[in-house]
Amino acid sequence: MITLHHLRIGRSIFTVWLLEELGVEYDLKVYHRDPKTMRALDDLKQIHPLGKSPVIEDNGLVISESGAITSYLLEKFDREFKFSPPRSDLEQWGRFTRWLHYPEGSVFTPLLIRMLLLRSGASHELLQGFSDKEIALHMNHIADQLAGNKYILGDTFSAADIGISYMISMARRLGVSADYPTLEAYLARNQSRPAWISATERAVE
Repeated sequence: MITLHHLRIGRSIFTVWLLEELGVEYDLKVYHRDPKTMRALDDLKQIHPLGKSPVIEDNGLVISESGAITSYLLEKFDREFKFSPPRSDLEQWGRFTRWLHYPEGSVFTPLLIRMLLLRSGASHELLQGFSDKEIALHMNHIADQLAGNKYILGDTFSAADIGISYMISMARRLGVSADYPTLEAYLARNQSRPAWISATERAVE
């Protein structure tokens, strides 16, 4: 059985969501953050030396990194290609893989910078300018991709939509999504899915 080590208030809720979409039986181990630093406590380091989440265990195999976990779970459980294209269709697989890794590869950093600036309460002209421009660049890029599409790759929901949803939800918490009604509607559509609702209900411990 898959064991997911889930750190509250973070990206691992999106791995819970994927497992719910896949209909996979799994064990959820919930961890809490230090209320002062908002960092993971040392108990998570017993699973992985970085003390970060998500981390999954499967028959002794320990895998970290959201993208790697997603690829592993799809390879093992998405036998009917409901959430990813067949590997034999290299063009579609390439498009899917690009959008699967795009959120954390490109979008996350400027959002993280904005989050840290807000938490610090300090002003930093260089970082603020970089973050603002990059966030606008990526929000517009995602909105352009969604123009006329229900989901990021067309009319069918895929695992790539989970990572994109993570970025939009983060942007919303940081107050930068209101100017993008296409993204707001997209996030609401995705978070109305039964698997997302089940994930949030299960991971609230």
